[in-house]
Amino acid sequence: MLILKATHKTDGFTLLEVMIAVAVLTIALAAVLGLQSRSLSLAAESRFQTTAALLAQEKMAEMITAGKEKLASDSGDFGDAFSGYAWRVTVQNANLPGIGQMKGRLKRIDLEVTCGEGELYRYDLRLYRFFPPETSE
Repeated sequence: MLILKATHKTDGFTLLEVMIAVAVLTIALAAVLGLQSRSLSLAAESRFQTTAALLAQEKMAEMITAGKEKLASDSGDFGDAFSGYAWRVTVQNANLPGIGQMKGRLKRIDLEVTCGEGELYRYDLRLYRFFPPETSE
């Protein structure tokens, strides 16, 4: 009597196991690439915020040292050293309630630093500057 015994030997992975492993790897890689992309975006924004703050302080220092006669709205760029960065300053009388006699001597200076096509990044700074009355002796 001859008995045949069927043996089923599995040395590899089934198709289902391979598909599940590929799906898990795809999800993990998508998450890692998304984090990398966000990291680069945050680094660029951080670089702009740091540079723009320093450039805005420099430009605002120029506005503070300028006399009342030279204080006017203007715009420009920061030259080749900071290509892509531009500034725009707006000077106007501060219209605050109750300033009475100070009218015309209190100026509001708004400075905007931008970078990138279509002003991708923007940094704003506002300063109020008081000019004392002219004394005649």
